[in-house]
Amino acid sequence: MRFLVPPLVGLTLALALAGFGAPAKAQTLTVVSYGGSYGRSVERAWVEPFMAETGIDVRMEDYNGGLAQMRAQVESGNVFWDVVDLVTPEAVRACDEGLLEFVTLDELPASADGTSVSEDFPPDSRSECSGGGLVSATIVAYDNRQFPGERPTRLEDFFDLERFPGRRGMRRVPIVNLEFALLADGVPLDRVYSTLDTDQGIARAFAKLDTIKDEIVFWEAGAQPPQMLADGEVVMTTAYNGRIFNAQVLEDQPFTIVWDGQVQETSGPGIVLGTPRLEIARRFIAFVSRPESLAGISEHISYSPTRRSANALVSTHLETGIEMAPHMPSAPANMERALISSWLWWADNGDEMNERFAVWLSR
Repeated sequence: MRFLVPPLVGLTLALALAGFGAPAKAQTLTVVSYGGSYGRSVERAWVEPFMAETGIDVRMEDYNGGLAQMRAQVESGNVFWDVVDLVTPEAVRACDEGLLEFVTLDELPASADGTSVSEDFPPDSRSECSGGGLVSATIVAYDNRQFPGERPTRLEDFFDLERFPGRRGMRRVPIVNLEFALLADGVPLDRVYSTLDTDQGIARAFAKLDTIKDEIVFWEAGAQPPQMLADGEVVMTTAYNGRIFNAQVLEDQPFTIVWDGQVQETSGPGIVLGTPRLEIARRFIAFVSRPESLAGISEHISYSPTRRSANALVSTHLETGIEMAPHMPSAPANMERALISSWLWWADNGDEMNERFAVWLSR
């Protein structure tokens, strides 16, 4: 006996089998990163090429860092972020809390020059839950117009209100601020974190911050410091080096970076645990971890790739043609007194320091 399918039903079935009936909605990957000039760099260097190569749609969202939003999504089981850009201390904490998927070196692409993945990443440049990323620096910057005579040249000048009067900008978090305070108070680079391991050292850092507290204007988003300088709200500010670079070359702002005492951090993208789009999230991590993808960021903003092989691919700024190597945090001329942030120390002590910093702010 033959099973006879009514014509209309048969047509509907044929269309569905051919993919023309009611196809499943294409998945859209949500990538969360810091906004402003860095966010635009991520979009141009990573997101747009990934979409062009894979045909996968990517939607970007901005955030200011921290784990609270990601923690709430994982704990509620309502995960709508897929990939999140994280500084390494936060990536380590998120990994330890079970908020991120593990990312093994085997998942990351090899370098074109034959260097193994394990050799291509410097020690401690990524967490177990993040892909390849970037090196950025928090620096001090000032507006040249505010200092027609003597100008700041060292980190200590940021804390010298007598020689360089005026309001200062600082991020409303303890990380980097405590390191800056100790460096400006005379602590050698190799003793900053051992000093912070003691109650006396922490008290010393806060005491140094006390000396300028009345003149501090706090910022939270990376786009704020260059705007605060341009508006004359502050005469000097801590800032991300890439934000100041873009203000210099794209907006022709008369800003100067003080590289002395810079604090370098690494960052990289991680995958939120429980995402229903795990497979395409892993594809995105692998894509952005390619040496050429990491070097692509430096065509838009002055952040260095973490992978050694990628540094050889750093060339010029796409919009202006400026050679980017001298503007990198890792450029030899900028490294004379550079501190590498200890993600291990901040992963272990971040919560306590956040609480103590909040108490200090309230006093």
